[in-house]
Order: sequence, then C-alpha cells, then structure tokens
Amino acid sequence: MSTATPTGPSDFIRDIVAADRASGKHGGRVVTRFPPEPNGHLHIGHAKSICLNFGIALENPGGICHLRFDDTNPTTEDPAYVRAIQDDVRWLGFDWQGKLFYASDYFERLYAFAVTLIKKGKAYVDSLTADQMRDYRGTLTEPGKDSPYRSRSVEDNLDLFRRMKAGEFPDGAHVLRAKIDMASPNINLRDPVLYRIRHAAHYRTGTAWSLYPSYDFAHPLSDAIEGITHSICTLEFQDHRPLYDWVVAETEHEHRPQQIEFARLNLTAAVMSKRKLLELVDRKLVAGWDDPRLPTIRGLRRRGYTPEAIRTFCEHIGVAKRDAVVEMQMLEHFVREDLNKRSPRVMAVLKPLKVVIDNYPEGTVEDLEAVNNPEDASAGTRTVPFSRVLYIEQDDFREDPPKQFFRLAPGREVRLRYAYIVKCVGVVKDPQTGAVTELHCTYDPETKSGAAQEQRKVKATIHWVSARHAADAEVRLYNPLFLTDLSKVPADHDWTLYLNPQSLERLTGCKVEPGLRQAAPGTRVQFERQGYFCVDPDSSAGTPVFNRTVSLKDAWARIEKTQQAR
Repeated sequence: MSTATPTGPSDFIRDIVAADRASGKHGGRVVTRFPPEPNGHLHIGHAKSICLNFGIALENPGGICHLRFDDTNPTTEDPAYVRAIQDDVRWLGFDWQGKLFYASDYFERLYAFAVTLIKKGKAYVDSLTADQMRDYRGTLTEPGKDSPYRSRSVEDNLDLFRRMKAGEFPDGAHVLRAKIDMASPNINLRDPVLYRIRHAAHYRTGTAWSLYPSYDFAHPLSDAIEGITHSICTLEFQDHRPLYDWVVAETEHEHRPQQIEFARLNLTAAVMSKRKLLELVDRKLVAGWDDPRLPTIRGLRRRGYTPEAIRTFCEHIGVAKRDAVVEMQMLEHFVREDLNKRSPRVMAVLKPLKVVIDNYPEGTVEDLEAVNNPEDASAGTRTVPFSRVLYIEQDDFREDPPKQFFRLAPGREVRLRYAYIVKCVGVVKDPQTGAVTELHCTYDPETKSGAAQEQRKVKATIHWVSARHAADAEVRLYNPLFLTDLSKVPADHDWTLYLNPQSLERLTGCKVEPGLRQAAPGTRVQFERQGYFCVDPDSSAGTPVFNRTVSLKDAWARIEKTQQAR
C-alpha cells in the first residue's frame, strides 16, 4: 500500500474506524479516499489529508485508499494537474495500488441518479437567474423563499433536464436543484444546485456533455459508487454533511459512506488558499507552482524538504476537531531533524572574504580529511584541498570585534575547520570605500592534529574553502513570502501588497567545495555552520545553484539580535 511505515497514532477518527470495525459496520471494511480536484497543485495541507487517508487504510488489515479526481468543473481542470498530483502522492511515499478513479467516469450514472430524484419529486429545473436565486435563498437569519418554478411537474422537469443534456439551452438558462427545504436553518439545504449548464469541453469527456454536476452532488455519490466507508474531509464541509447524507439516501444507493470532518492544516507565514496560490502564479508574483517560497508539495520538494520529514510533521500535529494554527517553525524543526541524519556535511562560503596565509608554502596543496556526517558513522570521510589562499565568510571577521564575538579579528587566533590554527596579522581595505577586501594570516603548522589543537585554546572554529579549488555557485536564501499573517488582512485590502520584497535573496559568487561542482539537482547537503541546502534544477554545467531548505541555529546571530534590540 505504501512505502511509508505506519506508527499507529491515535486520534478520534482512528477511534471511530476501530469501533466500526469491531461492530462490523460497513462489513468490517475500511475504504478511504483522497479526492483532489485537478485544478491546481497540492500543498502541505493536502499532505496532511494524504497521510491521514492512506495512513488509516495502511493501518487496517485489508484497508484500501482510492485516489479519485473530483473533476466536475471543465473550465478549471487540466490533465497536467492530474499527473502532478499523482507524482506528489507517490513522492510522499504512498501508492493507490491501481485504485485510481475519476468523478467523470460516473457522469452517466450521476445523470441517471438526477433523473431518479426528479421522478421522486425531489429535484426540479429552476429558471431563475443567478441574482434571483441569491435573493430567494435568504440569509443566515432569514429563511429563503420557494422559487416560482419549484412546482413544475415531473414531466416538465424531465423534459427540460433532457434538453439541458442535449445542449439546447445557453449557459445559465436553467439549473437542476434539489427540493429540500427553503426554510432550513442550514443554508446548504435550501434547494441546492445539483447541475449547471456549461458549454465547455472537459479534458476527459470532450464535448459529450453540456451540463455538469455540482461538487455537492457528485462527491457523495462518487463515494457511494466506490464503496467508500469513511469519507474524511475538513471542517468546512461539516455543514454540508446533511446534504451529503440526503443525496446518498434519496438516490437509494446501497452503500452509505460515513462523512467525518477534521481540522485543516493552517501554517503561519504561508498562504494555504488554492485560489490565492493560483493568483500568485498567474500574476507571476512567484516563479511558478514549484517556487520554493510556496507551501506547495512541488515548492517544498524543490526547496529540499524530504517526504519523511513531512510525514513525521503530519503525524506529530495529529488530527483534531477544532481549527488551529501551527507555527512554521515546527515544520522546519522536523525538516532539520531529518536532514541532520541524512545530509553530508560540506563547506561553503556564501559571502567570500579572501585570506592569504603568508607563511604557508606557495604552490603547496594538502588533502585534508573531513567527516561527511558525524550523525552517521557509515557516511565515512572525504578529502578537501587546503592551500595558501582561502575564502572565509565575511561575517567571520570583525575589525573591531564586539563583546562575545570570538571569531577572527586583528591579532586573534581561530581554528580552521579540519585544518590549522591561524592568526590575523594584516587587513587590506578598499581605498575608496574602506571595506575590508583581504586578510593576511599566519598559521601554526604544529596545530594540524587534534591533540596539538587541544593544547592551543581558541574560542572559535570557522569554515573555509581553498580559493584555487573552489567551485563558483549561486545560493538562494528564502524568507517568509508575506510580511504579515494574511488572516489579519482586511477582506477589502489587496493581500498581494503584503508580499515580502526580501523573501528571496540571491547570492552570486559563492564558493563551495570542488566536489559540488557537478552536483545533481535534488542533492541535499548541509553547509557547515550555514544550514541545509538542495541543488536546484536551474543549475548549469559546473555552476550549481543551491536553495536553502532551512537554516541552522546560530548562537552569535541570536546574541547580536538581542543586543540590537536592547
């Protein structure tokens, strides 16, 4: 069923499923489904639903989870989304074992169910305009009014519905509505629309249909047709459950799925609305659905997130009955924890500062041994070249160091990672700007071994790369896409005005170990003291591009930030 390993978490939905199995409800079967609409790409919220639906099926002997595309809107759906969604589900570690379905597979049966409702006097063709229907519907505090077309005869309704199917009427001329209760306190039961006329080609059925079922009609019946036992959805569908049950009961279907609602995933500093995500893409405010700043599965994959981390995150936050907001830092924590175990360590200098070791023999190159991953003994070691001219981070040097800054400064010693202790003996500046452009240091050749280094106490170890051997790279640093929580933005404001202009910082001229020169897209590494990075598909031959997946915790950055705040 899946490459993911179930851990058997407990929550109220799993408790319901376990009780149903014990009582023999649904014949003891467990059949769930993940039913996306193919009108966009999946995001992290969908990942929670995927893990839940496939996870429950996986945890129960004989359990099955279907992948079904609820493709009832021909104007927004695209086969490219279908392919992308399947790819994302597989990437997360799940497989539907051939149980792939489409609501469009059931168009003929759904039409027949609608005819059954008309014959029973439970549905009618309404000819009100959209504005008139809105006026007749009432409000949350006032009941609706019956449409003047509600009393049409069964024969007239059948004739009109047949002609709607035949394409005789323009869009919006008629709709098919359920006949329930226009005075119901649940506004979803006030004669909801079941079919609309749409002269639009469907990506699977072409122009065979000129009317299409509503989601509230097609979805429950698709569940019933497939024998779904537990129809798990998010809380916004709770008020739709009476309609879901009504549709299944009135069409007299033998299978009666049980709808259960849970709280959707809301993340801070992220936009989770598919409509808003689509607007960002269409207006080219981001680079596409796979922009690493987006919470889409595609974006997270490109940024370097792992499926294991996402699954662990979804398991940790659990399944609740009440909406809540989860901090983005929690997701980053699980990504960091997972990458720490699997990512090889390398050295990279993002903002290079040239260092010349004056007393190191010119032309000499040493191959020093470096540990690939101290968290994984099997990862082994690698060699890194060391030479007279190096690059270090600009932030690792201060000409006038503040208190608690223990890195390189004039007259101060630091340890070079895997190498020697060096002392800054000279500073070269740009004569016009006064910016430091080059450092001169001396090294102690006796401090290469660990024992010798221990005898010389220094308070900081910094990373470096050999200037002669380093590969050029571009590094992309990502920050929150928005300056504020969008839930706090008034509805009448343009939410795109709150985009963070510093959400992407491109660093060129970065220097990385030579072994990364030909790194393949998708390769994940930890830049020592910097964070976790992933090679981007934009990389060109010999010049890799790295996306920062998540940063490391930086003790000095926290100290400096606190001092600045004071």
